[in-house]
Amino acid sequence: MGISASMLSQFTAVGSPIVPGTRMRDVDVAIKKRMSDVALNAARAKGATYTDVRLGRYLNEYVVTRDKNIENLVSTESYGMGIRVIANGCWGFAATDRLDNDSIARAAETAVAIAKENSRLQTEQVQLAPQKGYGEVTWKTPIERNAFEVPMKEKTDLLLSVNDAAFKNGANYVNSVLFMVNEQKYFASTDGSYIDQDIHRIWPVFGVTKIDDKTGKFETRSSLSAPRGMGYEYMMPRESDKIKCQTTLYRDRYDMLEDAGAAALQAAEKLKAKTVEPGKYDLVLDPSHLWLTIHESVGHPSELDRVLGYEANFAGTSFLTLDKWKTGKFNFGSKNVNIVADKLQPGSLGAVGYDDEGVGTKQWDIIKDGILVNYQAIRDQAHIIGLKESQGCCYSQSWRDVQFQRMPNISLQPGKEKLSPADMIKNVEKGIYIIGDSSFSIDQQRYNFQFSGQLYYEIKNGKIVGMLNDVAYQANTQEFWNACTAVCDKDDYRLGGSFFDGKGQPMQASAVSHGSSTARFNGVNVINTARKI
Repeated sequence: MGISASMLSQFTAVGSPIVPGTRMRDVDVAIKKRMSDVALNAARAKGATYTDVRLGRYLNEYVVTRDKNIENLVSTESYGMGIRVIANGCWGFAATDRLDNDSIARAAETAVAIAKENSRLQTEQVQLAPQKGYGEVTWKTPIERNAFEVPMKEKTDLLLSVNDAAFKNGANYVNSVLFMVNEQKYFASTDGSYIDQDIHRIWPVFGVTKIDDKTGKFETRSSLSAPRGMGYEYMMPRESDKIKCQTTLYRDRYDMLEDAGAAALQAAEKLKAKTVEPGKYDLVLDPSHLWLTIHESVGHPSELDRVLGYEANFAGTSFLTLDKWKTGKFNFGSKNVNIVADKLQPGSLGAVGYDDEGVGTKQWDIIKDGILVNYQAIRDQAHIIGLKESQGCCYSQSWRDVQFQRMPNISLQPGKEKLSPADMIKNVEKGIYIIGDSSFSIDQQRYNFQFSGQLYYEIKNGKIVGMLNDVAYQANTQEFWNACTAVCDKDDYRLGGSFFDGKGQPMQASAVSHGSSTARFNGVNVINTARKI
């Protein structure tokens, strides 16, 4: 009930446990540079024509509560170096958590040896897009309050207060989690870059359960929060950030207490909500829901390695094949659909100064006026689609894992005309307003899908007339995005996202945001998901 066991298992981050609240002293940048140079020189001496080094310290902290109890407090730390090389035209990679000079040099030599062995089997050499060196530069997430420096009691008191707010409004069970990440990453390469970055992310989440005493049936409502690339200031809401919609939501801050109180009332309301009648409806999708549809139906199919079949064994391929892109005319969606990729947006999970190949981050169009215009590509993929440089979307989940193409922030751009969710709803005769994300299913080409949400409100003749239950909608990606008839303006724009976007073998997780304003999709097929007992 509430937060599932599988969700909680994702909080067991890679790393060795440390005493909560303690922090290893920051490593001097000069020492990081010296260690990196040891690797660069050792690889060059063994025949590497290109080398990059990632020295990473990864801190994770999570606080878990259930009902009136603190269930777990965990802090972990992982620290080491990953070395990637090109030798004989092939990639090689090795990593070590022993950071003396001899161990670093041995790891670099191992990476070169692996590359040379790979070259015996690989017929096509790596084509690496050119990249200028930046010299010595730094970048840091612009935070106001470091979540790792907030006293543990303040964090546990907040979560227990969240649980109490739900209980006061009739909840039977509540669990809540606060998960914080700090990636301290140093990158060096033979291109001449020495890049020091300090990246912060935070995710507050809860699950509320309400039971009908007479029937024993229950309903749940999970938090409507979005994980963000921010510090602890995310947990301090500002009235100016409040969005006017069917439930309390904020643009750049999160009121966890208010959301938990509302969740308990809405879970009780869901117990009494009428089941949906299947059929065609106009859907009004809140950003707290739409982010996941964007992620699955736009973000994944526009990954170039998936398009090329490199992910087929694990995660499938993509219907957005190269022939569709080459025409410059493939109709992905209506003219209201403008999808932008970026690694820049402040507060987003994907925001960094430089990716894990030392490429300065940027923004670019994926879908322009409904037409497929680009993909997501990194340095050794750029030539495939005629790019002269990487798009800066290479990432590794840790120092011990090799970096590869990962999804940047993928977002639906707001409409240009002034339009609020309330105004949008006024023009809907038969529709459903969906808030929050839940389960989904999508095929291996990212084409046919089904999505459900947290809250569903029936719209009749331009008015919300009550809550519905058991709702899911089905479509294929192309018909769904061509059904997009309106997008609210920038005043409604909000971010959703995930800490755990999985990809690759062995699988790696990355954090990514997806922004949108509320959007309308006409004539979408809705099914009833109620269990027949």
